[in-house]
Amino acid sequence: MTHDHDLELRPTAAQTEAALNPPPGRTGGDLVVETLAGLGATTVFGLPGQHALGMFDALRRSDLRYIGLRVENNAGFAADAYGRITGEAAPLLLSTGPGALTSLAALQEAAAASAPVLAISSQVPTAGLGGGRRGYLHELPDQSASFRGVVKSVHTVRTASQIPSAIAAAWKSALTVPHGPVWVEIPQDVLLAETMLPVVTAMDATPDELPPRPELTALAAHLLSGAERPAIVAGGGVIRSDASGKLRQLAERLQTPVVTTPGGKGAFPWTHPLSLQSWIEDRHTTGFLEDADVLLVVGSGLGELSSNYHTFKPRGRVIQIEADLGKLESNHPGIGIHADARLALQALLETVEPRADETAPARVRELLDRVRARIDGQDLALEQQVLTAVRRALPTGSPSFWDMTILAYWAWSAFDAMGPNHLHSAQGAGGLGYGFPAALGAAVADPTRPVLAVSGDGGALYSIAELATARQYDLDVTWLIVDDGGYGILREYMTDAFGEPTATELTRPDYVALAESFGVPGLRTSPDTLEEDLAKSLSTPGPSVVVLPAVLRMFAPTHLAS
Repeated sequence: MTHDHDLELRPTAAQTEAALNPPPGRTGGDLVVETLAGLGATTVFGLPGQHALGMFDALRRSDLRYIGLRVENNAGFAADAYGRITGEAAPLLLSTGPGALTSLAALQEAAAASAPVLAISSQVPTAGLGGGRRGYLHELPDQSASFRGVVKSVHTVRTASQIPSAIAAAWKSALTVPHGPVWVEIPQDVLLAETMLPVVTAMDATPDELPPRPELTALAAHLLSGAERPAIVAGGGVIRSDASGKLRQLAERLQTPVVTTPGGKGAFPWTHPLSLQSWIEDRHTTGFLEDADVLLVVGSGLGELSSNYHTFKPRGRVIQIEADLGKLESNHPGIGIHADARLALQALLETVEPRADETAPARVRELLDRVRARIDGQDLALEQQVLTAVRRALPTGSPSFWDMTILAYWAWSAFDAMGPNHLHSAQGAGGLGYGFPAALGAAVADPTRPVLAVSGDGGALYSIAELATARQYDLDVTWLIVDDGGYGILREYMTDAFGEPTATELTRPDYVALAESFGVPGLRTSPDTLEEDLAKSLSTPGPSVVVLPAVLRMFAPTHLAS
């Protein structure tokens, strides 16, 4: 008996001919790029290096688009943003040792934000694997050990025939929820050696789904349907699983207020009558959530930022939907549902009973009024003016990428993302230098709309070299640099804690002149002209830099109040 799947596995005459007569001159590097193309990749990021030249030479023979950055960490940030925007695994090609290690901070951010990055690094020749200490350039006793605590999975290749399967397994790992970065390393001699293996064609690396257990969603639906004061916390998992529409349906069916975390910006409409917006670092919001008799947490681990620095102490029942098993009930006990947010919300929609609550919109308005009154009482008109100018200048639908700077901290709480997957920051791992290179990756992913990057002058100096990348590929990114002469937030923290700051003041360049030296238009603006200048830069194709000299302040924290 012949089964249908047997017929599917039987090669055609053309496939047999191609397998018997592969093109000459191919190497292990060709197997890498063929596998990536077979998996559906169209674009790769990275930097060449001596051990990785076999991969980069193979790019010349492929149809993959290569975007080369100037620093490996920045290439990692660009790949991170490409993965966030497209939902695809973003290939990142790196060299051995210093080149590989320089990407670690970016991969940590991708891990914290669940961004699918497929990092492929070269390795020393096969003879040096296993800690043999042969003295090769860039040699480490165990290069992969540096990455095991950062990425989802590590895949070491030792022969050419292992390349397609290793990359396919890594691709599947990156895109199986929770998404994240993965690491593949291939020795130099394997990349350079000629191969007679057939050309790699379509690869199957379909990610696994993570559905909820039905008895758990049945219990959750029962509790939510019968709650008197339910509330919802929506985190980044809602964005990544494309579940914003289902979240809105559930909130409206239950008449439940929704607050979004910094990572969940845009998961729920900002001006919706049930929207508590994103004022998660506020004692009034914390109190509102603590008063909920049933709290549904979707796609968030309720970590430091999302719990108002661990001051949040829920008094009601907590239901947590989370794809990352390690985050389930890690901060608060409750009903933990290990599942993809989209699948779990769909299950709740199918089982929950509608509830009526005419008081919910009024309670939301009252809370937002209390938050607004607290902020308005702190003499922060400049900060609100600047943030409003940025929002008005940024076209609807354009994504923005924010470095770790005071204006970004404001944006976490007070900025309307105007839709899911539009606002991104480095709040996952909290490293400097994310904003501009990430915005470049987003512009590569979607060249149809301008992209905004926001940095302080301290963070800007981490990625200033990427002005050359922006110009080389003519990427439509406007970079707003808020220049306050130092590490502004650290200046505030140290002044508050110790009375005066140390090591926070910076000598910095003329950013306008520096941008223009790269062939990138630059201008200096003011709070009063920021909206007009930023809008003009965003509407002009290609890269640009807008410098705002201003010393901004943070709103007073509430987690330190007694």
